[in-house]
Amino acid sequence: MIAKGIYNAGLQLYKAGVHLAAMAGKTKARHWLEGRQHWASRMREVGIGSQPVVWIHAASLGEFEQGRPVLEAIRAAWPSYKILLTFFSPSGYEVRKDYKGADFVYYLPLDTPGNARQFLDIVQPALAIFIKYEFWYHYLTALHTRNIPTLLVSGIFRKDQVFFKGHGGMFRQLLQQLTHIFVQNDISLQLLQGIGLKNSSISGDTRFDRVFALLSEHTTLPVIESFAAGSRLLVAGSTWPEDEKVLSGWWKEKTATDVKLVIAPHEIHDSHIQAIIALFPEAVKYSEWQTGATANVLIIDNIGMLTALYRYATIAYVGGGLAKGGIHNILEPAVYSKPVIIGPEFQKYFEAIELVAAGGALVIHNEDELHLALEMLFRDNEAYAKAAAIAGNYVATHTGATQKVLHYIQENRFLSKE
Repeated sequence: MIAKGIYNAGLQLYKAGVHLAAMAGKTKARHWLEGRQHWASRMREVGIGSQPVVWIHAASLGEFEQGRPVLEAIRAAWPSYKILLTFFSPSGYEVRKDYKGADFVYYLPLDTPGNARQFLDIVQPALAIFIKYEFWYHYLTALHTRNIPTLLVSGIFRKDQVFFKGHGGMFRQLLQQLTHIFVQNDISLQLLQGIGLKNSSISGDTRFDRVFALLSEHTTLPVIESFAAGSRLLVAGSTWPEDEKVLSGWWKEKTATDVKLVIAPHEIHDSHIQAIIALFPEAVKYSEWQTGATANVLIIDNIGMLTALYRYATIAYVGGGLAKGGIHNILEPAVYSKPVIIGPEFQKYFEAIELVAAGGALVIHNEDELHLALEMLFRDNEAYAKAAAIAGNYVATHTGATQKVLHYIQENRFLSKE
C-alpha cells in the first residue's frame, strides 16, 4: 500500500530529524530519544503485563490533563487493574513521569510494526484508551487484530482532516477499527457519520470534568500570594513571543497603578526567558523571587503550576491566539470565573467559539485592542462581573463526559470487578 509506505517513511524521517535536533543540543529531542532507549527491557523488568493492565495514551501534557478524569475514574472503579500511561512528547512525559495516579509511565515507542507487536506482547492490555487524537497506524491495527477494546476519548474532528479526504482511506480504516469514538460535539459526530462510521457518540469533553475538579483542590502558591498582595493580577498563560510583544506594549501604556503581571510562557528555555526580560526589564523570575521584592512583573520559569496560578488572576490572558498554532486551554482560567482574553486564532476550538459568543472571553488582534479590553475589564465592575460569571457558568454546565465513558466501559464489561 502506497499510503502505508509514505506513512512509514515519514516516521523514519521524523526520527532522523529528532536525532539531528538532539545533536544540535535541543533538550526536547534528547529527551525524546533517551526516554525510548531499551524501552522493552525496562518494561519487562518492572513486570508490566503480569497483572491486568489498562493502557491510556496521551500525546502530551494537555491531552493528559484532558484524559486524567477518565484515568482516575477507572482506577477508582477497577482498583485491581494497573494503569499504564504513555506519552509521545517530552513536554508530557518529563512533567508527569512521577504521576502517582498511574502505576507505570513511559514514552510510547515509535509506531513501527515490530514495536507495536512487542509492546502489546509485553503489556497485554485489557483496554486501550487514546485521548483526543494520536492515530498511530501500527498500534491501532495491532490492537484491532488482537481484539483488544480500544476507545478514543474526547475526540474532535474537522472537515479539513485527512479522514475526510479522498486519499484518507488508510486513516478512515483506523477509525473503523476503534471499538468506540467519544466525540466532543455534534459537528464531529456528523463528520464521522458522513463517512459511514457508526461506532461513535457525543460524550462532551472530559477537560470540563478535569478543570471543574480544580475548584476543590485548593492548591496554594505562596510566591504568587506574596507577589500579588494588595494588587489586581493579569495572568498571561502559555504565551508565545507574539503574545509577549503585545503585552509589553500594553504594560508600558497601562493607566491602572494597582495591576501586576504574571507571564507563564509556553516555552521556558533560557533564550525565551531572556527575550521576555528584554521586553520587561523590571521583571523577576519565579525561581529568583524573594519575599519583600518590589517587582510588578513575574516570569514563571517552570512547568506545571499554571492551572493553580489562574486561581489568583483577576483577568486571564491565554496565549497562542496571535500565532498560527492557535490558543491554549481557556477552560483552566474560566473555571475560576475569570474573564479570558485571547487572540484571533481560536476557530479550531469549539469551547473558545462558544465562550466568545457567550461573552466570557474577549478577542484581541493587536496591542491597541488588548489595551481597550483590559482597561474596560479593570475599570467597569459590572462588565467584569458579567464576563466572570459567564466564564464560570460555562464550565460548570458542560461537565459529565467522564461518566459517559465510564458507563460505556461498565455496560460492555471490558473490565472485570474481580
